Amino acid sequence: MSDAVPEPAVQENGAGPQPGEAESGYEPAAPAPLGVPRTPTGNAEVDARLARLADADHLATDGHVEVYEDVHRGLRDALTALDARPGPQGPPAPSPPPSPYDRRS
Repeated sequence: MSDAVPEPAVQENGAGPQPGEAESGYEPAAPAPLGVPRTPTGNAEVDARLARLADADHLATDGHVEVYEDVHRGLRDALTALDARPGPQGPPAPSPPPSPYDRRS
């Protein structure tokens, strides 16, 4: 019996398998849209941020983090801006009724 380690297969061009290359020939699938629907919110700024998620459909998985962080930052900024804006103005306060002392005779 021999304790020799078998040599890696040599390709026709004389090169062996490359480091990190799977021997099974597995290759990851190309990026593809997930088909997740995005329902408009009615807020243009928020809708624009959510539309940015579609950019991840065309990136490899390691590129998704940058898109998700950008969208999260934008949504957080939009929510912060809502807190900073004054709320809608209510109706004006009613005028007080005339005082009996205001009448002229």
